[in-house]
Amino acid sequence: MDHDDVLDAVGPRLRALRRERGITLADLAATTGVSESTLSRLESGLRRATLELLLPLARTYDVPLDDLVGAPRTGDPRIHLKPIHRFGMTFVPLSRRPGGVQAFKMIIPAELREPTPQTHDGSEWLYVFNGHLRLVVGERDLVLPPGEAAEFDTSVPHWLGSADGGVVELLILFGPQGTRAHVRAEGNTGRPRRADHG
Repeated sequence: MDHDDVLDAVGPRLRALRRERGITLADLAATTGVSESTLSRLESGLRRATLELLLPLARTYDVPLDDLVGAPRTGDPRIHLKPIHRFGMTFVPLSRRPGGVQAFKMIIPAELREPTPQTHDGSEWLYVFNGHLRLVVGERDLVLPPGEAAEFDTSVPHWLGSADGGVVELLILFGPQGTRAHVRAEGNTGRPRRADHG
């Protein structure tokens, strides 16, 4: 891949990363000090990426500069995971490329909280490693023990928390709208699906 190809790929990568984080252009402009119009032109490929523009974006997204430009790996096989702390929970990104299906390890702290369901575009598949997960999706209120999985449309109000006040560790695969972790024949009703993994 030559330099032009690398630079041409920066815009779509930045747009996908911003949408994945749920940040508006206005919010990003306020955080980085880069104008909204410049950010929009950068994402659409009308503005060339420069170090001056990419450094504040890398700081805001808390990702290495190499990830923004898709720089080739140095040959070191180690993956340096950077936890993200949001909504009182810890998310450890397991996938590196913005866009498409994203994988996270999620750690819910040891506390009981009242559900505050949220909605956003996309679909989510999760698998409980440890603890007991309380999963609220629409009118359904479920408890998933270790080894259980669920899949649901995130445009339906949903919430994840500890069912018994203990720590919960789970794997989450989040896909943008139209992407599902498993293709199934039945229609998408928005209801969570459970699967036992004994």
